[in-house]
Amino acid sequence: CFSPQAFNKTIEKDNSLAVGYFQRGFVHLQLEMYEEALSDYHMAFNHLRQNPFIDYKQLGLRHILYAWEVLYSTAAVKCHLQQWQEARVTLEKAVVWRPERRRAILELALERVQDHLFLEPMLVPLGELFRPRKKEVEQLDSKDFLGKPKVISSIIPNDEYIGFEPLRPQKQGFYEPSADALR
Repeated sequence: CFSPQAFNKTIEKDNSLAVGYFQRGFVHLQLEMYEEALSDYHMAFNHLRQNPFIDYKQLGLRHILYAWEVLYSTAAVKCHLQQWQEARVTLEKAVVWRPERRRAILELALERVQDHLFLEPMLVPLGELFRPRKKEVEQLDSKDFLGKPKVISSIIPNDEYIGFEPLRPQKQGFYEPSADALR
C-alpha cells in the first residue's frame, strides 16, 4: 500500500529533490490521482535542471534518476488521462534524453501509445531507501569545540566563577581591588 505522506514530508524538507517528486508521482499514479501525478513528474523534470540524470549515490540512495525515465512516466500518466497525442509527444522528447541502450524501451512505448495501450511508469526499485553512509551519520553527533569555560583574567580577586552572565551595573567600590591585591 502506497501513501504520499512520507514523500510530502521529504519534499517539505528539500523541495529541490527531484527523486522525491518522482516517487510521489508514482504513488499518486497508483492511487489514480492523475493530475497530482502529472504535476509531480513535471516538478521532477524541472528539478533535473536540464541535466540528463542525477546520481543520488552521494546522498545514500543507490539510484540514478534519468530525465528520460521522468518523461516516460509523464507519458504513462497522460495515457491514463486519455491524452494519447500528448503522451506520444512526451515520449518523443524522452527519445532525445535517452541513453543509446534504452532506445528499444522507448520505441516499444511509442508503439503502445499508438495502439492506445497504457504504459507502466518507471520507478525507483522497491526496497531502495536513502541510507546515509556511516561516516556521515557519525558526524551528526554534537561536538564541543570550545571546551569548558574558565576564568583567565578577572578584576575580582580569587574569582572562580565559570560561565556567562550579562553585564552587571557597576557599583562604586565593588570591583575595585584592594590595596593589598595591587601589590
